[in-house]
Amino acid sequence: MANVIAIANQKGGVGKTTTAINLAGALAEQGYRIVCVDMDAQANLTVGLGINLGTVQQSMADVLAESRATFQDVVIPTQTMGIDVAPSTLELASTEVELFTAIGREHALRGALQGWAQRHYDYVLIDCPPTLGLLTINGLVAANSVIIPVQTQYYALKGLTALVRVVAQIRAKGLNRDLRVLGLLPTFYDSRTILGREMLEELRELGDHHVFKSIIKQTIRLGEAPLAGRPVTAYAGGSEAARAFRELAREVIDLG
Repeated sequence: MANVIAIANQKGGVGKTTTAINLAGALAEQGYRIVCVDMDAQANLTVGLGINLGTVQQSMADVLAESRATFQDVVIPTQTMGIDVAPSTLELASTEVELFTAIGREHALRGALQGWAQRHYDYVLIDCPPTLGLLTINGLVAANSVIIPVQTQYYALKGLTALVRVVAQIRAKGLNRDLRVLGLLPTFYDSRTILGREMLEELRELGDHHVFKSIIKQTIRLGEAPLAGRPVTAYAGGSEAARAFRELAREVIDLG
């Protein structure tokens, strides 16, 4: 059975897509079979894995809207061995509106992943949109756990409260009683600034949730990799960013 991990934070620009792509790359290096699920209509994950949106025939919008396609129908291989992607398109934005009137709307993604995806992959990584809307709820209901990227900047920690509350509500309402926060991931860390160091220390002192030892810094190679359509582990395997994501992958594997 696949380990399904949602990567979520309602704040934009914190590194959700970066985390999904590069964690997938590091896990694939270890021989695991990965599918990345793009639940954001901006489709940055799809493009960042080297997929030309003009070639996408079916997407997650077709899977979630009246089941026009199965999950297996939309999955396409990427240029990185071991990584497939269930792509997104702009159509996913209107699909979220359609879901509001659907029966079992919170379980649409979970249902789509049952069967083939669970048997075929070791890890399913869900890149959630920067909202706490129905697409993110679907990601959390489908997942075994959630990784929360947290930018080590002012105000970043304040956004944690709302997401953690939603996770608790999903458990309490019986939508996914087993959902757990796998950990908080410090992103875009700059050790040269006092603020960066203070925010990292504050994050570690929260105490409520595991904080990954891996720290993701904003580096040139990390910024270049999506333009090449590959994870940084494949694009610049000896870089600091690649090493950080390999460490993250080891932590994720150990946490189960």
